[in-house]
Amino acid sequence: MYKERSLSQLIEGRGRPVKLESRTEGLESKKRLDNDVREKASPSTSKGSNGREKDRPSGPSTSTGRRTGAADTKATYDKNKYPDDAEDSETETEESDVSGSDGEDPSWISWFCGLRGNEFFCNVDEEYIQDDFNLSGLSSQVPYYDYALDLILDVESPNDDMLTEEQNEMVESAAEMLYGLIHVRYILTSKGMSTMLEKCKTVDFGRCPRVYCSGQPCLPMGQSDIPRTSTVRIFCPKCEDIYYPRSKYQGNIDGAYFGTTFPHLFLMTYPYLKPAKPSQSYIPRVFGFKLHKSAR
Repeated sequence: MYKERSLSQLIEGRGRPVKLESRTEGLESKKRLDNDVREKASPSTSKGSNGREKDRPSGPSTSTGRRTGAADTKATYDKNKYPDDAEDSETETEESDVSGSDGEDPSWISWFCGLRGNEFFCNVDEEYIQDDFNLSGLSSQVPYYDYALDLILDVESPNDDMLTEEQNEMVESAAEMLYGLIHVRYILTSKGMSTMLEKCKTVDFGRCPRVYCSGQPCLPMGQSDIPRTSTVRIFCPKCEDIYYPRSKYQGNIDGAYFGTTFPHLFLMTYPYLKPAKPSQSYIPRVFGFKLHKSAR
């Protein structure tokens, strides 16, 4: 009877069903509360990431660190696999820095000595050229002397704009002649001798063409002290003979720009550079042979 009455009350919606419905709602609210607690305890990806970001101290993200580490690893791998490419890139960087720092125009003296065929010339100090005592007597030998001197010292003259193109060419030719006449005086000084010694060590003047001289380094000299008389020659200290330079460009240099006494004064200043003469019974000449004294 009790079960039937309770069932009928449930069907009719009276009595105990009200309490059952309230209990059911309580269970559902409890489940929702438990779910909320579980979600807070074990949050989803989006909520958890936000929560971790709040608690985590500020710093670089993991993804950025991974990309940076991967890039460094790849660069190291490329450098180990292709070391030449890494060196080339470093060299190009250095060259670009050098080219940027060397953007200034060279001086006239450096430009002139750097021309093809002018390897025999050395750089004369500007202090030596600025001393009028060292240039005594040259104004009467060189046309356009003042213009040529200003060109050598890179001095801008207000009258340069008044010269015609033909006169400018004559001034340039006069500057080359004036520098050569200054050069022949400079290489006889102690500082000039030391400069020529460095060029002799690097064999800038060529070697003796004779076989028995075994590639003896030579020295430049002229057969006359008068300009435009003869071209430059090279003197071999071993066989004590003179030869034409191998380069046709060097063979066009005036011999007066080196003088007839330079090789002898150079070997007197540095006697240890004078080698012993060949000990063969004969020395081949350009034309025929010449017997040695011991073979006569």
